[in-house]
Amino acid sequence: MKTRNFTLTLALVIFSLVAQPFTSKAQSVADFENLTLAPNSFWNGSAMPLGTTFTSADAIFPNNYDTSFGGYWSSGWAYSNVLDTTTAGFSNLYGARPGSGYNGSSNYVVGTQNSLISFSNAAAGTVRKGFYVTNGTYAALSMENGDNFAKKFGDTTGTNCNCPQGSVPDYFLLTVNAYYNGTLLTDSVDFYLADFRGPDSTDYIIKDWQWVDLTSLGNVDSVVFKLRSSDVGQFGMNTPAFFCLDNFTSSNIALSVDNTTNTQARLYAFPNPVMNKCTLSFDNVQDQYVQLRILDVTGKVILNKSISTKNAFEQDFSSFNQGLYLISVVGENTHWSTKIMKR
Repeated sequence: MKTRNFTLTLALVIFSLVAQPFTSKAQSVADFENLTLAPNSFWNGSAMPLGTTFTSADAIFPNNYDTSFGGYWSSGWAYSNVLDTTTAGFSNLYGARPGSGYNGSSNYVVGTQNSLISFSNAAAGTVRKGFYVTNGTYAALSMENGDNFAKKFGDTTGTNCNCPQGSVPDYFLLTVNAYYNGTLLTDSVDFYLADFRGPDSTDYIIKDWQWVDLTSLGNVDSVVFKLRSSDVGQFGMNTPAFFCLDNFTSSNIALSVDNTTNTQARLYAFPNPVMNKCTLSFDNVQDQYVQLRILDVTGKVILNKSISTKNAFEQDFSSFNQGLYLISVVGENTHWSTKIMKR
């Protein structure tokens, strides 16, 4: 399994890499702007119950609305442009925590446990580049504050662990599995929508849009999304099993013929070794925003944040322990990593 929060082995392998940005010749982007919605509203399939689909670009999104118990969205995907980022609870099921789609766009989709995306005939069996993901408002506020069903992440109340608040290793994990020619692939991609497994200073709940790279899966016909949480009760996972997705991007070229080439992008980290502050400099990088991650040699995420590439970015290393670190910068078109020594 390939994980977005790297294991020790993967971290050590990445330490040997150099800059590796790329672009592909052909791609399609499911951005959901082709789907008609009134402002601040959502579509959950209620008008087309018991199974339907909707499409954006080459991606096909199943939906099922169950008519029992008065009717409810039971599986698959819904689409939304709900702006509410403050109302807690199930009534705000279709809101995204950032308050809009990726980069301020209108529409995005909401997925739940075992949501699947398939692809049109021309796009089937080709490479999926990745997508942007974030927490829904419902799940994010539940993890931030707790509710009648789920716990506040990091909360030690009632656990009898005799440990400080924030020290419980909670997590909310999204795993992407893929199928090719009817076979479930061995590899998968993990992304932590919330992670309290490290020191208190690295605990986080995702509140913005972040890029998830799927190119490691190779050629695929469909992908399926699974959710797992540390907060589990008698009837299963207590954390609300929902997330938001936007700009699902496919190369639509099979791996065997995909022309993947280096761009003219250049990224620099200096000084190296560093004692106090390190500057990241970007030259000819296509992405306006990228995700910066700093990991130690055990693969533990020390820093995880979105930064702009318009100007140089300065990172303070003064509080870091001495040793070797990995700086990883990931965007839709940018994949770069380098090692840096803290003295």
